[in-house]
Amino acid sequence: MLRRLTQTDIVGVGMTSQRTRDRLIERLRAKGVRDDRVLEVMRRTPRHLFMDEAMSSRAYEDVSLPIGSGQTISQPFVVARMTEALIADLVPAEARVLEIGTGSGYQAAVLSGLVAEVYTIERIRSLLQRAQERFRQLGYGDVHLRHADGAPGWSEEAPFDGILVTAAPERVPETLFDQVAAGGCLVVPVGSRGTQELVRYTRAVDGRWHEEVLDLVSFVPFLSGRE
Repeated sequence: MLRRLTQTDIVGVGMTSQRTRDRLIERLRAKGVRDDRVLEVMRRTPRHLFMDEAMSSRAYEDVSLPIGSGQTISQPFVVARMTEALIADLVPAEARVLEIGTGSGYQAAVLSGLVAEVYTIERIRSLLQRAQERFRQLGYGDVHLRHADGAPGWSEEAPFDGILVTAAPERVPETLFDQVAAGGCLVVPVGSRGTQELVRYTRAVDGRWHEEVLDLVSFVPFLSGRE
């Protein structure tokens, strides 16, 4: 059970203050993030509340950090890059998106500030429960969670305008391609550890796929099953 949050916790002080967050946003802009919608949502989202308090003083550094169970909260630049790629061709206010790999919940929180509905799947129950409690405390009512293997996706709610994957499969599950709506996209790191590419697959209205490599990245491996 997470402790009850105060307004000071949410607003932040010192190394979690709004001034510190603003400096991170300027660094992201300098590194090439151009979508002002993404930058503004990340400016408002309290990343320090999606990690252990012991790590919170580093929350607005542009680095990935451990969150337990062998998982990490992604580097802010990577979160921004993936989010920017996901919503580039969508109408965000109408979009329904699926995230595979809830982790701490930070990426889903960012998406929640941009799209109509977020569906997110996590295979590690302890991480899912912690993220769920944090969403409840912060009022993220448009985030729907499931404890499951991510490879099958969430067929009951498909198709999705966008799917974002936060772990790297060596081969993208076909089920995820099947759950992308015409005109939608799938953003996913692909490859083995040390040789991963961030790829956006866009589904044209005629059903054809366009593949675009966006960057080189380093993610934890995509694993099956539940814990």
